[in-house]
Amino acid sequence: MGRPQIKDKEIKILWGLAAARCSYPDCRRPLVLEKTDKDPAATIGEMAHIIAFSRDKGPRSDPSFQADLRDTHENLILLCDTHHSMVDKQPNTFTCSDLRHWKLQHETWVAIRLKEEMTNVNFTELEMVANALLAGDQTASNSFALTPPREKMDRNELNQTRGLVMLGLANAKVVERFVQSFSAIQPNYVEQLKAGFLVEYNRRFLDGLRGDALFEAMREFSSSGSPSFLRQAAGLSVLVYLFEKCEVFTP
Repeated sequence: MGRPQIKDKEIKILWGLAAARCSYPDCRRPLVLEKTDKDPAATIGEMAHIIAFSRDKGPRSDPSFQADLRDTHENLILLCDTHHSMVDKQPNTFTCSDLRHWKLQHETWVAIRLKEEMTNVNFTELEMVANALLAGDQTASNSFALTPPREKMDRNELNQTRGLVMLGLANAKVVERFVQSFSAIQPNYVEQLKAGFLVEYNRRFLDGLRGDALFEAMREFSSSGSPSFLRQAAGLSVLVYLFEKCEVFTP
């Protein structure tokens, strides 16, 4: 019997926290190839175990490490193919402690870069995000649920992504002005925007994603998987606007 596949929820959180970039110090290579006229988007990143999946063999194995923690995002680090091969072929040089340190440093860098770009989000980036959402299937809805954000985070079991929600809320006024400007021309604009978003949300929900993993999947969708931190910041801003203002996620 082969080893089980890593669960989608763990993959989504890992890739989201790493911003789809290599976590090796100073590499930070984007690990998503954007779609072209001839090919769809593709991922080229590799998920390396910090402590080996196997109890007694493989790079950095540890028989005492809990089996149910081996395939969690906490025990995984996102790398490019070069650095994945390097750390696994020299496990005595690149230790578990090293990999954990890289992972923490990289995820901290990602959070800082995203926060920096949030102040640069303007109508141009927001329109790019909105146009991508409007391109999907739409069923207009007039239903809104104004549950306080912190309560809504609790209901949706958002733990590791709570900081992202709070970061997105800081751009609420910018997104509100953007939506109001387009709503003056298209009265159903916000309903159409939400409807395009809900199609993907429902698909991911039916796939079994919940909590932080679902939020990360929707964050990736909102930014169209772009490696640009500015595009990611705009996608997060729209996502949190819908999270706060509409019945996107459990109200």
